[in-house]
Amino acid sequence: MANRWWIYQHERFPVLTHGLLIAAFSFSAVSVSSLLRGRVALPEARTLLVACLTTFLFFLELRIADEFKDFAEDARYRPYRPVPRGLVTLKELGRVGLASVLIQLGLALWLDPALALLLLLTWAYLGLMSQEFFIPEWLKKRPVAYLWTHMLIMPLIVLYATACDWLVAGGGAPAGLIWILVASFFNGVVIEIGRKIRAPEDEERGVETYTFLWGRGNAVLAWLAAMLLAAVAALLAAHRIGLTAPLLGLLGALLIAAAISAWSFLHHPMTRRAKLIEHMSGLWTLLTYLGLGATPLLWRF
Repeated sequence: MANRWWIYQHERFPVLTHGLLIAAFSFSAVSVSSLLRGRVALPEARTLLVACLTTFLFFLELRIADEFKDFAEDARYRPYRPVPRGLVTLKELGRVGLASVLIQLGLALWLDPALALLLLLTWAYLGLMSQEFFIPEWLKKRPVAYLWTHMLIMPLIVLYATACDWLVAGGGAPAGLIWILVASFFNGVVIEIGRKIRAPEDEERGVETYTFLWGRGNAVLAWLAAMLLAAVAALLAAHRIGLTAPLLGLLGALLIAAAISAWSFLHHPMTRRAKLIEHMSGLWTLLTYLGLGATPLLWRF
């Protein structure tokens, strides 16, 4: 049993990789919320614990929801994946999903019962996503609409993580929080497009990657545009806490590295260069959140 789940997480939800990114994501959300309120201090351990664990479980629930939503398509086109090949079952994943929901609810009630309302809001949107908003065919024909409707879950998750600070502190959402939410939306787009940019030899029948839907050039341009918009939003958030300069240097260097990766893939569309774009997406997101959350605290102290 343990070995089956270890293989599943390795293939579909790498706990260590996802955990590090989600920890940075959560730390940044809580820290920036605190800084926007004028409080320059490390987050309280209890607040950070709830934000990190709840956020991790949100992303786990997204993976489980995708397994249910995509089962028929995976069985037809991707039988090598864990669920179609019988490594784990949808029933087992459903139990894991239910356990994660109960843990999230318990954490919310422990930190502040008012958090349960935002928890319900995020669950509701996740539920709509799992049903493709009851218009699956319409969305399937419109990749851009599909992308933005599904990426709106990111600001909701960030809103919840930040609420572990500002709501528990007894105030309303701090001014400038909107830019963190906008940055999280575009960072989600960066990750989503980056993981679906493929070399020609890696395209699979029935798998609608962005290189297949839009062509290599347009897919890469959309990836870079999302990164640039995420950078603008992140810098506007940094400006609210008076620390634009260090983040500007970091994001500028990352944008140059991303542009080089894009140029390399467009001129030589090979598997390893497509993977470089995917890895660059993760690095961009990780360092953006650390830049917003950790750099301001180090800069101040």
